Formats: sequence, structure tokens, C-alpha cells
Amino acid sequence: MDRAGRTAEGRRRQRVLLAVLGAVAVIAVAVAVVVALRGRDGRGESTGPGTYRGPLAPASRTPDGATVMTRAGVTRPVLEIFEDFQCPVCRAMEHIVGPTIKKLAAEGRVRVVYWPFQLFRGPASEPLASNSRRAANAALCAPVDRWPAYHDTLYAHQPEEGVAGFEPAQLVAWGRETGITDAGFAACVEKMHKAAQVDVMTRYATRTRKVDATPTVFLNGRALDLQAQLLDAGALERAVLDAGRG
Repeated sequence: MDRAGRTAEGRRRQRVLLAVLGAVAVIAVAVAVVVALRGRDGRGESTGPGTYRGPLAPASRTPDGATVMTRAGVTRPVLEIFEDFQCPVCRAMEHIVGPTIKKLAAEGRVRVVYWPFQLFRGPASEPLASNSRRAANAALCAPVDRWPAYHDTLYAHQPEEGVAGFEPAQLVAWGRETGITDAGFAACVEKMHKAAQVDVMTRYATRTRKVDATPTVFLNGRALDLQAQLLDAGALERAVLDAGRG
């Protein structure tokens, strides 16, 4: 690798390291928000992934691997979610605003596009990198009709930072638990059949869309603020509804 290449790689690793180091502080804020929400509703119910019990918008998968959740005919506003299943802040966001996103899509108020990709890359990022890659591959292996359940299950079982996880046997077992009966799912997970597609989606996220941290969420092409909107269900809903009126 030439000097310019080493410099660029060094900068990329620095951005990833800063994202990891900053995750603890952001998650602390997220936990505080969850506690506040529970206190307000008085029920003490979990706001974690998978707790949404309402109807879901139909899901479809684009040729490039993105998963779209929307009612027929809804083209705008568009909420694009760039995520890494190993990302702690993505998990925190999903706990807080995931149910709201699903509700808005089911109501026909937004078109949601999920872009799972591999943020953590390279030997310096292990075991995060391998965890991230296996999870992204498994998510693409999941039949699209089981995407919402499997998506939430991956976050529910997210490995702790610095710990190897998202092992193939686990990923297959969680698929069965979420109702995946496709005989090819296990082979797809174990043999990393979607690895090339993960690479394509990663290049699209990092090079084309310039995403260098997760979660990154765009509403009609404009990046939303993590603390002000992505960790506040009410603020996110207002942003989506306002965009729909524009």
C-alpha cells in the first residue's frame, strides 16, 4: 500500500475508533430516554426491538439488497437507515424509535429503506468486523417477509463490544425462532452466500453516500440529528410528518 493509501486507511480506522469510543456516551443518553419514556407511560413496558405489535407495511427487497417497508403507492417521504448490526448506537436507536418507524410505515406516512452494511472493517477492528460481516450476510439471507422479525432479533442478540459473536449456528437458530423455514437459509448463512452483496452495499454506503458512522439516517436525502431526532420517538415522528406535508 502506498503512502496515500496508508494515510487514508489510518483516517478510516480513526473514524471507526472514535465511533466506538463515543458509543458508550450516546448509549447512556439512550438509556436515560428509555427510562423517561417508561416513566411517562406508567406501564414500564419494554421499548426494545420487536415490541411493536401493530400491523406492518409490506416489505420488499431491491436488486441491490436494500429492504423497503412501505404501503403500496407511497413514494415520499423517504427514510433511509444505514445500519450495522454490531453498532451499539444502532441498537439504542432501534430500542427508542424502531416501533415508531414501523407504525409510520404501516400507516402509509413514510417509505422506509434499510441499508445494512459492514461499518467495521479490517484487522484492527476485530472481532467487530467479523461480527458485523456475518450479521449483515445473514440479514440478506433472511426471506424478506421475515425481515422485520429477524432484523429486530439481531439487535436483541447483539454481542458486547470486544466479544466474538453472531456465530453461524446462532444466526441460523435465531432464524428458525423468527419463523424462517426456507431450507436454503442455513447454507446461505454458513457459507456467506451474500458476502459479495454486503461488499456492494458497504461501498455504496461509504463511498457513494459518504456514510462513516452508524446509525446514519436520511429523511428525503437530508441527514437527521442523532441526539435530537434519532433518540427521540416524538421528534422523529414530527420530522417525518412535516416532511410528508412538504
